[in-house]
Amino acid sequence: MKPRLLQHGRLPEATEARLAEHFDVHPFWTETDPAAFLARHGSEFVALTTRAAIGADAALLAALPSLRVISSFGVGLDKLDLDSARRRGIAVGYTPDVLNDCVADTAFALLLDVSRKVSAADRFVRRGEWPKGQPFPLATRVSGKRLGIIGMGRIGRVIAHRSVGFDMEVRYHSRNPADDAPYPYEASLEALARWADYLVVATAGGPSTRHLVSAAVLDALGPQGFLINIARGTVVDEAALVDALAQQRIAGAGLDVFEDEPNVPEALFGLDNVVVLPHIASATHETRQAMAELVFENLQRFFATGAVKKSAI
Repeated sequence: MKPRLLQHGRLPEATEARLAEHFDVHPFWTETDPAAFLARHGSEFVALTTRAAIGADAALLAALPSLRVISSFGVGLDKLDLDSARRRGIAVGYTPDVLNDCVADTAFALLLDVSRKVSAADRFVRRGEWPKGQPFPLATRVSGKRLGIIGMGRIGRVIAHRSVGFDMEVRYHSRNPADDAPYPYEASLEALARWADYLVVATAGGPSTRHLVSAAVLDALGPQGFLINIARGTVVDEAALVDALAQQRIAGAGLDVFEDEPNVPEALFGLDNVVVLPHIASATHETRQAMAELVFENLQRFFATGAVKKSAI
């Protein structure tokens, strides 16, 4: 008999087909009354797949008393109740490493775009402004500037590596210094912001980092500084950021994530010093395929050995 698996959120079609070959899969999103369904059938499921944007909260885990393993599509863990999983001995797999390059690429795409005003220049041409003789505003050079990174984990390190090609000086801030990181550590985030021309957010989300990038940090970054966020929207005080951009207290921002996705503050739409993306940092064919394969491999490894391939706990 195949193990019963509750699928919480869609996955790539090929992955869903592979899961169906090895598991008795139930698509949770089809339930019109999820609570009633879980009350009747929750005890039947031993495995759960989810997405980082959806997660699995305490209420869902409590409704799955037989659950043995979770496999999450993504690296964000802020919406997964890891404490409950630990207490119950539930294995939790996720999909790190395979998306590092694409997320770092997106960080630099945003950094280059907002600095060199690429999207703003595109809008300028499309509006028919160029033939009118109105010069497009000068932009900001990237090469040789100072890059401050918040979070020197997997993705932060790849971002730092990308900066070598731009002859940038790198420093970083995190909860603790990374022993093997070849960059100066700043214990004070405000000090890092004052030093940096670019402040890139690459740290985990969750209560411990909520609004870590505060109004004070933005003021320290200053009118020549740019903020790039490819991590989690909750890490930045979004209201403070909107004010700083509107008042030009910072030079600009490149944002792939927001506090209340998919809702983006409308005040940002009229500003030319910000580039906004719909949370697509890992959204390439190659990376999403690799992530999907790892979702399956985590489950396959667990039921073969009792341990997931990439553990979040």
